[in-house]
Amino acid sequence: MKGTEISDAHAGARQPALICVFDIDGVLADVAHRLVHLASTPKNWDAFFAAAADDTVLSDGLTAVKAAQEREEAIIYLSGRPERLRRVTTLWLAAGGFPAAPVHLRPDRDRRPARLFKPEVLARLGGPAAISAVYDDDDAVVQALRAQGYPVTHVTWANSAQALIGVLQDAQETTGRT
Repeated sequence: MKGTEISDAHAGARQPALICVFDIDGVLADVAHRLVHLASTPKNWDAFFAAAADDTVLSDGLTAVKAAQEREEAIIYLSGRPERLRRVTTLWLAAGGFPAAPVHLRPDRDRRPARLFKPEVLARLGGPAAISAVYDDDDAVVQALRAQGYPVTHVTWANSAQALIGVLQDAQETTGRT
C-alpha cells in the first residue's frame, strides 16, 4: 500500500493511511450454502469453489468495510481462497457493493494453514504498525495475528451454523484450501 496517504490536519503533512484488512469467507461472504461440499469424504473442492459466486453478502461485513472507508483507511481484502478464484472474487465484491481495493489470495499451490499464510502477507504490507484492524473469523488466524501484535476483530457474525463453521476452519487450517 505504499503511496496511500491521508492528510494530517494538525501538521499539514501527508501520512501513510492505516490499512484495514478484511477476510472474505465468513466475514464478508456467507459460505454456509457451500460448506456441505467440505463435510463429505472426500471433500469436493471443485464444487465448493464453483459455488463461491453464489455467496450472499454478510451485512455486518459490508457495514464494517464501509465504516473503514468513511474513516479513510486503506482497505485490503485478504483471503485464503486460491488465486484461481481472483475473477470470481473481484466480481463478487463489486456486485456486493464493496469498494474496489487490492485483493490478496493464496497462491494456487500454497496449502499452508491460513494462520501462516496471512501473517506473511500482512508483514509485506508493513506489519502491525501499518494495520488499523484485521477482521477474520478463523480462531487460529486471530490467535496468530494477536500474538504478533496485530489489532484483530474476531468476527462471529456468520456463526449461525456452528457445525459447518468447524468444517470451514478445518479447511483453512488443516488442508490449507481456503
